[in-house]
Amino acid sequence: MTPRMPLSAVSHHDLPHRLRMSETQRFLLLAILIGVYAGLLIVCFHISIELLNWFSIGAISQRLRFGRLLLPSAGALVSSLVVLKVFRAAQGSGVNQTKAALYVSDGYVPFSTVIGKFLACSISIGSGNSLGPEDPALQMGAGVASLLGRLFHLPRDNMRLIAPVGAAAGIAAAFNTPITGVLFVMEEVVAAWNAGVVGSVVLAAVAAVVVVRLFLGNEPLFQVPTFAVVHPSELLVYAALGIAGGLLSALFVSLIRRLRECLDRLPPWTTYLQPVTAGLLVGTAGLWLPQVMGAGYDAVDNALHGQFTWNMLLLLGIVKMFVTLFCFSSGTPGGMFAPTLFVGAMIGGGLAGLATRYGPFPAVPVGAYVLVGMGAFFAGMFRAPMTSIFMVFELSASYAVILPVMIANTIAYFVSRKVQPVPFFTMLARQEGVDLPSAEERRSVPVMRVEEAMQPAPELVLPAEITLAEARDRMKASRLTVCPVRRDDGQCSWISRDSLDKAVESGDGDRVLRQAVNLEPVPRLYPDLPVDSALRLLATHPLLPVASRTNPDRLVGVLSLSDVHRAYGIRDGAC
Repeated sequence: MTPRMPLSAVSHHDLPHRLRMSETQRFLLLAILIGVYAGLLIVCFHISIELLNWFSIGAISQRLRFGRLLLPSAGALVSSLVVLKVFRAAQGSGVNQTKAALYVSDGYVPFSTVIGKFLACSISIGSGNSLGPEDPALQMGAGVASLLGRLFHLPRDNMRLIAPVGAAAGIAAAFNTPITGVLFVMEEVVAAWNAGVVGSVVLAAVAAVVVVRLFLGNEPLFQVPTFAVVHPSELLVYAALGIAGGLLSALFVSLIRRLRECLDRLPPWTTYLQPVTAGLLVGTAGLWLPQVMGAGYDAVDNALHGQFTWNMLLLLGIVKMFVTLFCFSSGTPGGMFAPTLFVGAMIGGGLAGLATRYGPFPAVPVGAYVLVGMGAFFAGMFRAPMTSIFMVFELSASYAVILPVMIANTIAYFVSRKVQPVPFFTMLARQEGVDLPSAEERRSVPVMRVEEAMQPAPELVLPAEITLAEARDRMKASRLTVCPVRRDDGQCSWISRDSLDKAVESGDGDRVLRQAVNLEPVPRLYPDLPVDSALRLLATHPLLPVASRTNPDRLVGVLSLSDVHRAYGIRDGAC
């Protein structure tokens, strides 16, 4: 991606030539700055959540008898007032809002959104509500990038691409996993693999993670025990986890959709009552199962090390799903990533423990199934298969986990897609009245290739050494209106029969074709290219040669605009 104007209003023409940077280099430097500032912001975000969590669930709950019951409700009320009364643009989980900034608002994210997101989610999650910090961190990173882009006077095209750079930095810092941040942004936010933005996204994500590890340590999000596949029969359990993860994630998305629809039909004055009620449910559950409160990272870490029985794991997963359903649907500020990992981890560990206890499968440390279940539920929930696989790999740092995770996550992805056709974030966007692109929809649309639309190479290819009269006679015999011409250098050009008729009638019939006509070389296509890449060329060239990649001078076909119309089922002259 090359910016079209300087990143700064300050002229750099007076600098020595060796000290000057190209626009691409300056943009990459800006990506690093975005990563650094986003990382610092997420460090403060984590610290604020931990402080509030220690103060509310720790100190106050121990002194007040019903503190754990009431604190989530109070936190939900205060945080909801922050986004409903003061920072209205900070509503939502953050993912769709970042996509809207990219596709609707030219990359503009007001910095007030970052402030509101920081305050509201710190209060909500820190007081124990069953939501996570990753989705808000993604939007806050995009807000930091948008602010820096405005300070450096980026043009409109680059402002559109700066939001995913900050989003990757924010979510990578929240997860402490740079590859996961990059993949999720490319799969879900950008919804396509854009070569122009990948380099900047990677730099920003790595810079953010470096900053986070500098302040919070090099420890990963979870302490994962050593992973190994003991017996091939384990793969059957992992496949079963994939089926369960796909079905449960589809059910979870369906329940969220239906509950949000029901809550939207309630009177407007209940908007403030809904988060309070959800917080009360969290507090009630937290009296007996405090592990379901907040993001729940400590409980996931304990599950990885076998600290819970299989029935306790299943109970925690089901209760967490229930309280998260009400927290998110009621509009309590926070994200869905952490609850998704929690539910997947507990359900995966519980089902696997049940299978190994009562089934003919070898006893394996439950941490392996917790890890795979986490990825399977994530893949089914967010329809980001590549992100889910690499997320588990980054968390475990073990190559042995790749095969089980690929089996479970792929099955969960296809099962969820079959049962619940509309992806989670697409469903949320439609409920909010916004139509945003998704990688899920783009993957389901086949790409038309040149080889599907082109005509076979015509038998007649005019050499450049014949006369105009002879060229006209050959075209009349072949009934072609436009014919390719082979230049002396092996490249192709084209000529129309009308132009030959006019040239011969004017008395130039005896002249040689290459001397009488300016045979400009025509860009060549290849059979595997998308038809969309040829449409712009067809605006100025009525006929394009299609060459073989193994022998570019060999013509294998030709493509015209009428060929494209025929391939797409468009009748010439139709409106």
